[in-house]
Amino acid sequence: MRSFASFAVTLFCLISATAQLPPPATPPEGGGTGGEAAALYLRLRNVGLDPAAIYHIREATIDREDLHVSIEDGTIGFLQAVDGHVTGAFFTGSADVLLTPPNRVERTSLSLFTGSAILEENFTSAFFRFNDDTAAELKPFLRPAEDAQAFVNQWDSTVRNLSAADALRVVATFLNTPQRPAGTPSYARGTDHLLRMRVEGEHLGVFDIFFDSEASEPISVGGLAVKDGVPYFDLWTSFATSSMRKAGVELGERADVEKYRIQATVTPPQRLSATAEVTLTMRMPAQRVLFFQLSRFLKVTEVEEDGHPLDFLQNDALEGSALARNGDDLIGVVFPHQVAEGTKLTLKFTYSGDVLGDAGGGLLYVGARGDWYPSRGLQMSNFDLQFRYPEKWTLVATGKQEGEEKQGDERVSHWVSERPMPLAGFNVGRYERSTAKAGPVEVDVYAAPGVEADFHRAASPDMIPDPFGQPLADMTIAGGNPVPRVVAPAPPPSPEPQRNAERMAASAARGVQTYAKLFGPYPYGRLALSQNPGHSSQGWPGLVFLSSYAFLSVPERTIARLSPWDELVYRDFMQLHETAHQWWGDLIVWRTYRDQWLLEALANYSALMVLEQQRPGDVHQILQHYRVELATKGPSGESIADAGPVTLGGRLNSSHFPRGFDAVSYGRGTWLLHMIRMLMRDASEPPRPSGRVRNAAEVSSEEPFLRGLRQLRERFEGRAVSTRDFVQIMTEQLPPGARYEGKKSLEWFLDGWINGNALPSFALDDVKFSRKSSGRIVSGTMVESDAPPDLVTPVPVYAVTASGRNVYLGRVWADSEKTAFHFPVPADTRKLVVDPFQTILTHP
Repeated sequence: MRSFASFAVTLFCLISATAQLPPPATPPEGGGTGGEAAALYLRLRNVGLDPAAIYHIREATIDREDLHVSIEDGTIGFLQAVDGHVTGAFFTGSADVLLTPPNRVERTSLSLFTGSAILEENFTSAFFRFNDDTAAELKPFLRPAEDAQAFVNQWDSTVRNLSAADALRVVATFLNTPQRPAGTPSYARGTDHLLRMRVEGEHLGVFDIFFDSEASEPISVGGLAVKDGVPYFDLWTSFATSSMRKAGVELGERADVEKYRIQATVTPPQRLSATAEVTLTMRMPAQRVLFFQLSRFLKVTEVEEDGHPLDFLQNDALEGSALARNGDDLIGVVFPHQVAEGTKLTLKFTYSGDVLGDAGGGLLYVGARGDWYPSRGLQMSNFDLQFRYPEKWTLVATGKQEGEEKQGDERVSHWVSERPMPLAGFNVGRYERSTAKAGPVEVDVYAAPGVEADFHRAASPDMIPDPFGQPLADMTIAGGNPVPRVVAPAPPPSPEPQRNAERMAASAARGVQTYAKLFGPYPYGRLALSQNPGHSSQGWPGLVFLSSYAFLSVPERTIARLSPWDELVYRDFMQLHETAHQWWGDLIVWRTYRDQWLLEALANYSALMVLEQQRPGDVHQILQHYRVELATKGPSGESIADAGPVTLGGRLNSSHFPRGFDAVSYGRGTWLLHMIRMLMRDASEPPRPSGRVRNAAEVSSEEPFLRGLRQLRERFEGRAVSTRDFVQIMTEQLPPGARYEGKKSLEWFLDGWINGNALPSFALDDVKFSRKSSGRIVSGTMVESDAPPDLVTPVPVYAVTASGRNVYLGRVWADSEKTAFHFPVPADTRKLVVDPFQTILTHP
């Protein structure tokens, strides 16, 4: 599992589009040095209505490419000018907004939250925040208001509360690039146009609309929702503007980070103090403000550049925002002058705080409360890390350990990345080390003598959270009906992970060797697996945080009364998944949030390919679990598949589906890869009559799918990959028999399956056998249900002979409700069956 938020080009969207709850009436001051930027920030986040700028407004329009706002009649009050700029307004009256998402994915997403594929809503009040000439745009439609002071008295406090959310975003406008020349495309470098609207709709309630030229997807709409006391910001729709789509434009990085040099002191159980030197090159012209992400539990006390202190702003994450839930603040570093494109800088951050968590049992949570160093997101960078920590603890980090020495009652260790990496991490515990070899690669396992304090409380009830956020008894693998289980009346004996460390090391070494054969050499010189408290795990470059549950022996898993699903996951599936992230997620990263599913699914499916050689029955059970989970309906009658396609990324987590990302990205994503692989395999090597599964010797590296994965690794090593990049590489490997309508293309799969969420069903109808001079022939109709009209599915059909053998006949390209077919069949065929070895994702 990877839990890292994509940053980079979506940073400005995070600043504005995710900070959605109103801040306190008296906002806390942002951290900083108290200079020009801090003063400007405080003025912008506490700005109120200007009593001299209250107007009656009638028949006005605001158009921002795909976004259209019409103001019929009402009163509008503008914010007080800050440094000569009017940056917002508040409106009451009658108005409406019209927005049509550009594709089926976004229209379906919008419909999930609003009941309509088009946003067409009347609203009676709205808060506007902008950084351009919107106020001047509206000037022709303004007339003096009758009772301006009453309007100010009623709405000024509301305006001051709402102003705080966008203050940091507007500061960047004031200090960065000047406004674009007239006629410049909104997506061009050097532009900066923001329009945020919080409106009170007549039918949809309060929601937010954004147009932000600095975001990778400038137009977005969403609303705050609360489920079981937890606030969510549901992003209803988000997309690039029409001009960006027409020009095929993607926004680039504002700065490339070349190297991090971090010196940290770790004081268990909670404290971290550090200095971080960040060497970077500016990629945008004339910048004065550059943002970083850092845990909100770490407070910056100083930022320097070449020994000179810089002004900075540490923006407290607003409660309920995505940054708050991730545990991060934004740090805005302010340069004394605009920095030219191509300029190389080294910034030094000094910070500290209680960012670690003590889980008990000699285990700490590291990184569970946000980024532990000032991060620009998943950029390939070099890392030089030095840690000082108490002697009685053991610390393991990403990179190669260059040295360790004892200084008094402390140890100092030095770790250096062997190649550019997307991120760096470390883990601390009272560990003992066990070692195995995977060819030239050393595999170390760090395990504690015990487990976290709440281990039994978490494991004993045998309940797992479902993607709807409710406790759900473990689903049976074959069915899907909740099965209550008996809970042990007393906690079982405590496991001892250190006893299982050698077994874990040997198993991990075998996984590394297998992946190296399938995908190419292991990317780093070593692999460390360290015990981590909790149910989830994370794969960092050369370092895996592995759940305590994965360290359990077979008897300990029995005593812990794990559910059937947890038994599958923690036996070695989780370990294999995180090890595969060394290739998929660390060596290669995702390009945008819409591509994150691919790296998770590749890690998951890589683990299945190893299990296919060892325990093929586990592969069937895991795939069946995902199928059942996707079809499971929640309290509102929505199935988990309704959360959306894999390409919605983190947006899959919403008030409707609090854990939708895991169910869809891991579950459906794994099935998508399985479907491509099986289609390509059938077309290049017809299945054996006995079924789909081959033994270990028959998992051929010459499979088209595996050739594609090796090409993916070779082309994108050290780079970011997109879903379309993956589809293109697989298209190059597509055998003739796997080509829909004879075309060497997988666009049908991208459109219908990757960008869709269907769980179709297939059945045979009107099956007839006949004899011809060439032999026996069968004809019939493939009937499709629960599928959109444009879904294309290559459905495998088998003949069952008198001896009970399953003989592969071919695939029917089901592209409508009914598709005719005919195949030659063995003379002793008794019946036909559809996909008996489950190579396509269907409704269970």
